[in-house]
Amino acid sequence: MFGGDQKNMFLAIALSAVVLLAWQFWFGIPQMEKQRQEAQRQAQQQQTQPQPQAGSDGRPVPQGTPGAAQAPGVPGAAPAQAAMTRDQALAASPRVAVETPLIKGTVALKGGRIDDLALLKYRETVDLKSPPVILLSPMGSPNAFYGEFGWTADPAANIAVPGTDTEWKQEGAGALAIGKPIVLTWDNGAGILFRRTIAVDENYLFTVKDEAENKSDKAVTLYPYALISRHGTPKTEGFYIQHEGLIGVLSEKAGESPKLQEVHYGDVEKKKEIKFDTVNGWLGITDKYWAATLLPDVKAHLKARFTADTVNNVKRYQTDYLLDGKAIAPGASASNESRLFAGAKEVAIIDAYEKALGLNKFELLIDWGWFHFVTKPMFVVIDWLYKFLGNFGLAILAVTVLVKAVFFPLANKSYASMAKMKAVQPEMMAIRDRFPDDKVKQQQAMMELYKKEKINPLAGCLPILIQIPVFFALYKVLFISIEMRHAPFFGWIKDLSAPDPTTVFNLFGLIPWDPSTVPVIGHFLMLGVWPLIMGVTMWVQMKMNPTPPDPTQKLIFDWMPVIFTFMLSSFAAGLVIYWAWNNLLSVLQQGAIMKKNGAKIELFDNIKSMFVKDKKASG
Repeated sequence: MFGGDQKNMFLAIALSAVVLLAWQFWFGIPQMEKQRQEAQRQAQQQQTQPQPQAGSDGRPVPQGTPGAAQAPGVPGAAPAQAAMTRDQALAASPRVAVETPLIKGTVALKGGRIDDLALLKYRETVDLKSPPVILLSPMGSPNAFYGEFGWTADPAANIAVPGTDTEWKQEGAGALAIGKPIVLTWDNGAGILFRRTIAVDENYLFTVKDEAENKSDKAVTLYPYALISRHGTPKTEGFYIQHEGLIGVLSEKAGESPKLQEVHYGDVEKKKEIKFDTVNGWLGITDKYWAATLLPDVKAHLKARFTADTVNNVKRYQTDYLLDGKAIAPGASASNESRLFAGAKEVAIIDAYEKALGLNKFELLIDWGWFHFVTKPMFVVIDWLYKFLGNFGLAILAVTVLVKAVFFPLANKSYASMAKMKAVQPEMMAIRDRFPDDKVKQQQAMMELYKKEKINPLAGCLPILIQIPVFFALYKVLFISIEMRHAPFFGWIKDLSAPDPTTVFNLFGLIPWDPSTVPVIGHFLMLGVWPLIMGVTMWVQMKMNPTPPDPTQKLIFDWMPVIFTFMLSSFAAGLVIYWAWNNLLSVLQQGAIMKKNGAKIELFDNIKSMFVKDKKASG
């Protein structure tokens, strides 16, 4: 049938195909799923988006939840209305402006919601003239996303509380700004005056203080609540290493220690409702770079939930909590303070809020992953180098040098062992000739030789293996940290967090054709300059190593640079630049160590042998 070399060739091709297919499954398919979700999201924008109602326990719930019952005076479903644009939805309610150096938006007097917010520091694209990122949008608009606060009451109490359509009145005038809170009031006409004070800090934190003054002649009990609601399934990156969806640090049962809860949109759709009973918790909805989260008092007892439902073909997601009731005697008043973080997930700001407010694991709002202890320190080092060098690309190059310095002793041992293996290759060949048909004796003799010469046969893999955790940490940092978003390098790399935009398949832009549009394989045709540089440096590094004695291993090692070149073509450019630079440093380091140990550097001989063998084979 087939000879040994042919079998090895087919094996290598099969392994390569498996890797490429796996890559298509994990990354190509999610890209197509993103496009499908975007099309679905746009279709949903044309649908009517009703408003929330309250459940039989008095807490706010999404409309359509099984068993939900309208509570007197609690915000209910709004009348059906035609789909509106964002501008039309904003114009449907009188508003108070929000103006700070980082954010711009409005607070709706109808409902008293925080539902209009743009992040001035961040743009939609790398073009500084592109529109700012819009985070929050009002009810009734496409992609509605907002925070709501208030009081609810026992349905049997028949107490009018502020609702979805409540028209609040502003005391005084002026915009909400740093150090300039706004005060809203509403009288229920039955002896209870409600006052809402909203303040904003210099970053992304809103503080909402709700007060209820009982001027009636009977005691009342009110329950503070807060919610974040999102209408329509948002566009997500679709990668498993990055959580986007409902998030919080909560405990499922009272008395348990709160822990990180990450629930994807699809999962909460299946379960409809996920309940929590916790103290010292927080919750919200997160995107890759942005989030809106509720930050109640750390001592408050929360009855919290993640919920999802579908109304008029529009999917709606909500995180909410209900606090213990506050009894208010005649002539007395009660108050509750809530907080809403709505903004960019900047590491320094998130960490500062956790420390200042005593929040429980709020740093996990940024998805550092399981290897948090490696990923976050990696970010801290890169961020420090960026502030020193002024360019994230240069910071990545610098951190690569630092990593090489840290692993220098281990790499030295590895390369020294490889140099010794190169030196004893004639003895290895003699062993194979001595036992050509007895693999057991051949391996035993090899092991004795390794032991005698103090050689680690796996030394060739160590330089690659030791950088995998660092590679993963850097991958995670580039993928999740907003600080890397739209960070330029030099030349054509305008965004280190995005793939190299060039491709060899259209001669790097000389041919007016987009290879990514090719079905199925288009994802792999975006093979840019930096992935090619990375592939070449990896190939050179492989050729510095002794030729593996096993033909199959040799074939796999020969194919590895090609496979990695295509695999990393869709990775963030910053990551590919790191890998190429690391390969180059490894080649220089390995060459110096081999020369020091008296081992011949046969890079050019190995390259030459490839063509010589091919010539013989063809003959």
